[in-house]
Amino acid sequence: MALPSNRQRLLRQGRWLEYLTLGWNLVEALVAIGSGLAAGSTALLGFGVDSLIESLSGAVLLWRLLGDEEGEKREERALRLVGVSFLLLAAWVGWEGLTTLVGREAPDESFVGIALASVSLLVMPILARAKRRVATGLGSKALEADSRQTDLCAYLSAILLVGLGLNVLLGWWWADPVAALAMVPIIGGEGIRALRGEECSDCHLDLPSE
Repeated sequence: MALPSNRQRLLRQGRWLEYLTLGWNLVEALVAIGSGLAAGSTALLGFGVDSLIESLSGAVLLWRLLGDEEGEKREERALRLVGVSFLLLAAWVGWEGLTTLVGREAPDESFVGIALASVSLLVMPILARAKRRVATGLGSKALEADSRQTDLCAYLSAILLVGLGLNVLLGWWWADPVAALAMVPIIGGEGIRALRGEECSDCHLDLPSE
C-alpha cells in the first residue's frame, strides 16, 4: 500500500533525525567518557553513560520508523523500550549523584567537558523540537516519547555545565550531584508514562513496507 507523499516525507525526516541523534550521542558518549576518565570526573562519566542510553533510544526509534506490516505492535514495543531506557537513565543518574555526594568526589576541571555540555545544550533542544513536529504529523507516541528523552539530555547537559562551572568558579563541589538527583523523579516519571502509554493513547501509526 502506497503512503501519501506527505507521510513519506515525514517518515524520511523521522529516520534522518534518529540517524542524527544516534550519531551525535555515540560521539558524545566517547568524548564524555574519555574526558571523564582523564579528569577523574564522575559527572562526565555519568553524562557519557546517559549518551549511551540515548543512543539506545535512538536505535529503538529508528527501528520503529523502518516499519513493517505490524505497525501498531511495533509502535507499542518501541514505546515500552523507550520507557525502559528512561528508567535506566534515572537509575544511573541517581546512582552517580549519590556516590558523588557520599564520596565527596568533586568534578575536576575539564574544558573538554564544558565545551561538550555547551554544544549539547544547543543541539538537543533543536533535535527535540524537530522530533515533536514529525511525531505530531505521524501520530507516533513512541517518537514523541523519544523527543522528551532528547529534552532530558539537554537538561542533563545544563546540569553538567552548571555543576562543573560552579565547582570551578565557587568551589561548590556538591552542585552537580544535587542537581542530578533533582532530575531523577522527572526522568523516572517520563519512563513510567511511556511504559503505560499514557501520552496520545489513541494514536497508532500503521507503517507498511515501502
